[in-house]
Amino acid sequence: MRGIGSTRWRRLCGTVVCSIGLLLLSPVAAHAEPNVPVPPSELISDDGAGTLSAADKDLVVKVRLAGLWEIPAGEMAQEKSKDPRIRKIGREIAAQHEVLDAFDRAAAKKLNIALPRKPNGDQQGWLAEMGDAEGAEFDEIYIDRLRAAHGKIFPAIGTVRATTRNDTVRKLAQQANQFVVTHMTLLESSDLVDFAALPTAPNPSAAASSAPATAARPVPAADESSMSTTNLLVALLALAAGLGVGVFATMRFAGNRRRPHRASW
Repeated sequence: MRGIGSTRWRRLCGTVVCSIGLLLLSPVAAHAEPNVPVPPSELISDDGAGTLSAADKDLVVKVRLAGLWEIPAGEMAQEKSKDPRIRKIGREIAAQHEVLDAFDRAAAKKLNIALPRKPNGDQQGWLAEMGDAEGAEFDEIYIDRLRAAHGKIFPAIGTVRATTRNDTVRKLAQQANQFVVTHMTLLESSDLVDFAALPTAPNPSAAASSAPATAARPVPAADESSMSTTNLLVALLALAAGLGVGVFATMRFAGNRRRPHRASW
């Protein structure tokens, strides 16, 4: 008994050691970030080809609006905040929005989309809030307003990127997505984001019911009903067959036990 127990113990230890070794040697576990791909936006054509939807045009306008208020907000962060982290975040986001704004204006010109020249009412209100605040209060308002705004536009960018027929909008959406994810990460690095106050994701069942229709043809309700009936009948037949085999095997086994045992050579 002691030999069997020690053998099992050695096998268990060997399995654990091998598993740990494979985990440590795995490139995914040890070097996750270098293996994360960067979308090759240069592979997307930029000829202005393809039908423009209302959502496409709306995204081009929203990207412009984002720059119109987040650039001055970042400039205020550099002037009003006493926290070097917030000043750095404001500087980086403002500089990156200038680059994104140039991409957006070039796309709008190619697609003949009129762009706004000043922030909308809500954005002007956020800038006014920041202008009236100082120190830690400013930091909280700046991080809160920008993180909320990025969270709202993030899913809109993904929807347009996945559905647009226009190559220029497709490229702009992909570029904007990379900027927005970067800005969300920078804002969250401040440790001031109140994640509990952010809106929650929609219920999965509600999201599924509102998902766009695909090319697959839906199965009629009548077919689903007949399919269910057929499946039930097959299950009952399989159960009856199984019971029959079980009864036969039991009777056969009982008969064999009554017969005298014959030695085998």
